Amino acid sequence: MKREIEIKLSRIRTLMSEKGFDGVYLKGQDNFAWLTAGGRNYVGMGATGNCGLLVTADKCYAVTNNIEAPRMRDEEHLEELGFEIHAGVWHDATFEKRTIAALVPSGRVAYDTGAEASLIQKLRFDLTEDEIERYREIGKDASVAMEEAAMRIVPGMSEYEVAADIIASMEKKGLEILSCMVAADERIALYRHPLPTSRKIKNRVQIGGNFRRSGLVICLTRYVWFYEPTEAELKQYHDNQVIDCTYMNASRPGETFTAALEAGRRKYAELGYADEFDKHHQGGPIGYQGRDYRVGFDTPGTISDHQAFCWNPSITGTKSEDTVICTKDEVIPVTGPAIFPVNTIEVDGRVFLRPGILVRK
Repeated sequence: MKREIEIKLSRIRTLMSEKGFDGVYLKGQDNFAWLTAGGRNYVGMGATGNCGLLVTADKCYAVTNNIEAPRMRDEEHLEELGFEIHAGVWHDATFEKRTIAALVPSGRVAYDTGAEASLIQKLRFDLTEDEIERYREIGKDASVAMEEAAMRIVPGMSEYEVAADIIASMEKKGLEILSCMVAADERIALYRHPLPTSRKIKNRVQIGGNFRRSGLVICLTRYVWFYEPTEAELKQYHDNQVIDCTYMNASRPGETFTAALEAGRRKYAELGYADEFDKHHQGGPIGYQGRDYRVGFDTPGTISDHQAFCWNPSITGTKSEDTVICTKDEVIPVTGPAIFPVNTIEVDGRVFLRPGILVRK
C-alpha cells in the first residue's frame, strides 16, 4: 500500500513542479480514495468528503473536524500512511481555510474542486500494479454477486425485489451501490437507464449498475430470459457485443479517445445499426468515478496505459457492458462472465469472453 501511495505522491509533486504549485488539496471522495489506496472520507454517498488531504513538497496532511478525526486515525489509518492530522471543532467554519493557509503560506494551492480538477483527475488514469490487482478482485466479486442474484430471479418478481437482491448480494461483499438498474420485458427497449419499479417480470429482465469498493467503481449488465431466444434476438445481442469489443480493442494507449469512439461508430454502421449510435452515450474511462467522462467527439487527450474503461454500446433492446483495463499488450477483464454462459468474440485477432444471455425455463 505504501508503495502505491508513494507512486501517487510522486505524480502529484511532479504536477506541482510543472505548474508552480506549493500544495495540492484533495477532498473529493474519488481522489481521497485514490491517494489513500481505498480510503473513505464521506458520510453521505453523494456528498463532498469530510476530510481533505494536503500534499506539499515534503509533507502530507489531513484536514478534518473533531467528528471525523478518530475514524480517520483508527480506521482509515491516515497517520500510518504518513498524513499528519489537523482537526478543528465541527462548528468552526473557517478552520479548513485557515489551516491550509498556514501550511502553504504562498497560497499557491491546486484544489480538486477548482480549475485544476481535470489535471488532478488525469493522475488517476494509469493504474498501478496494486490497483489492478485490487480492481480485478473487486470485479470478480461483483460479477459473482450480480450473476448469483440473476440465478434467483423468477417470473412474478418485481423489479424492486430484483434490485433488493442485487443490492444485498453486493453489500455482502463490501460493494457500495452507486446505481442499480432493472428492466422487465418491454421496459428494456423503452429506457436506456431503467430505474427499478414495481413492474413484475414476465418473460425477460435486464440488470446492471455501478458498484464501488475501495474507491474503485465497476459497471456491468446482464440478461435473464425465460424463453429460448430467437435467432434474430441472439444475433442482435451478439452484434452488440461485437461493437463493445471493438471499443475495447480500439482503446489502446497513445490513441485518442475520439479514435476509439469512431471505431465503435463505424462498427454500428457496418453491422446495420447506424441509427442506434445516437440513441445513447457510449461510455468511456472508469476508475474512481462511474465514468471519468463520457467520451464524445470533442473529448481531448489520449488514452493512458493501464487505463480502465467501461464502454456501454446499446441497440434498442440490448446493451453490452463490462469493465476492463486496457494496456498496450492486452485488454484485462475486470468484470466478466463468472457463472453465466460465455460468448466468445474475436476482433482483430483478440479474443474476448463475454457473458451470454442466461436462459431459465
